[in-house]
Amino acid sequence: MPSGPSHDTKMLIGFAGVFLAQTIAGLLWAGAAAERLSQLEYKVDQTQHLIERTARLEEQTTHIRQTLSRIERKIDAGQVTP
Repeated sequence: MPSGPSHDTKMLIGFAGVFLAQTIAGLLWAGAAAERLSQLEYKVDQTQHLIERTARLEEQTTHIRQTLSRIERKIDAGQVTP
């Protein structure tokens, strides 16, 4: 009779090794997914800032165009005072 570990013990060690390897791989995958999520959240925050800034610039542009239209109407009507 062989004096080494039994077949059942080898199977148990093999299953434990596979389980440990899968657990480590799962944790690594979860860490990478969390990092990608953090990067996406950062990009969304930056995009929101740019959207707000663009909206302010559009509003300023609208006011500038209105002012320019009033000036052009006065020039066309000859109402400009020196």
